[in-house]
Amino acid sequence: MPHFTVQITEDSLDGTVEAPLVRSLADAVGSVYGPDFRRLVGVDLIGVPRARRGVGGEPLPTGAHQPLVTLSMREAAYHLPQVPDAPARLVAATTDALAAVLGEEVRGQTVVTIEGVPDGRTGVAGAVA
Repeated sequence: MPHFTVQITEDSLDGTVEAPLVRSLADAVGSVYGPDFRRLVGVDLIGVPRARRGVGGEPLPTGAHQPLVTLSMREAAYHLPQVPDAPARLVAATTDALAAVLGEEVRGQTVVTIEGVPDGRTGVAGAVA
């Protein structure tokens, strides 16, 4: 199952962006792998107090969102022949999803990491999947 973890300044999560952000991130994966894949996408939005986030040794400036996004799923999904350039497409679609919800200014602040989980290292309902 594809899973997003989004760490973002807490004040960016204002009660109006959470649902659209979850939908938009699921749509991002669906745009690469097809709409049926969308229903498998999990999303965790984690708010970080602004005073606890910095870049280059400096606290974040007011108004900066600085999303750090990790997408984790089975490694094999990144190498399917029918989905060429999957990692690059996922990074672009994920960044587009954040910009669509949070505003275009977030694009240059967004860091996306794609993690691949080897076969046999995930499980569902207590069994290796």
